[in-house]
Amino acid sequence: MTELVHLDVAAGVATITLDSPANRNALSAQLRGELIGHLRAAIADDAARVIVLTHTGTVFCAGMDLKETRGAGSQEQGIRDVPEILELIWTSPKPVVARLAGAARAGGVGIVAACDIAVAAAGATFAFSEVRIGVVPAVISVTVLPRLLPRAAHELFLTGETFDAPRAVAIGLLNAAVPTDDLDTEVARYTEMLRLGAPGALAATKEMLRGSGGRDSGMSARFDEMLTLSAGFFAGEEGQEGMRAFAEKRPPAWTVVQ
Repeated sequence: MTELVHLDVAAGVATITLDSPANRNALSAQLRGELIGHLRAAIADDAARVIVLTHTGTVFCAGMDLKETRGAGSQEQGIRDVPEILELIWTSPKPVVARLAGAARAGGVGIVAACDIAVAAAGATFAFSEVRIGVVPAVISVTVLPRLLPRAAHELFLTGETFDAPRAVAIGLLNAAVPTDDLDTEVARYTEMLRLGAPGALAATKEMLRGSGGRDSGMSARFDEMLTLSAGFFAGEEGQEGMRAFAEKRPPAWTVVQ
């Protein structure tokens, strides 16, 4: 089976690349498993001082793989793996930098929010598209809401509207939006600065910024609560109808005016 996520460590930087462009780097079971494995490996590798999370193709991550979620019960939904991905990034003792040359949607935006620093090409777009397919952006809210301005969170979570990279900077989701040709230079600027920090001091500073020591028990409890909500909607009537409509390229039933 062809690997969908790659890990490369060089010059103190562990680069993790999502490489499933055929399905827009959606969070399939294989991709989720490989991403978890590579995140753990990068965190454990003493040669890695900084982690960069990037992608191939035109989309950073489209969120859950809807083909796999259709017809699955709440206990079988792949969303159950997402808290581990987000918590590994959020609690990593090493700084994690997101590099986006393209769009992010739904769960993909949750991954961006979990990273310590996020840089995108100015043409990248974002959306919390969950409500439009009948599900709730519950799990990703644990990492997204601490980043976003409250008024923007209400607007964008409830409408599912697409927004651009400059607005993502303005509301706190991104650190920087730069021309595509400058993306790698800007990411390198951040990684070079981060490598100047002492590993122990960086890890302790991340703990301080989270407001808790070690594993964030409050985050784990919140993930458990949000996972129950999210998985229920993925398996529920509205979620299944939304995913069928998406696959069939038609409006979902609730948008039809009687």
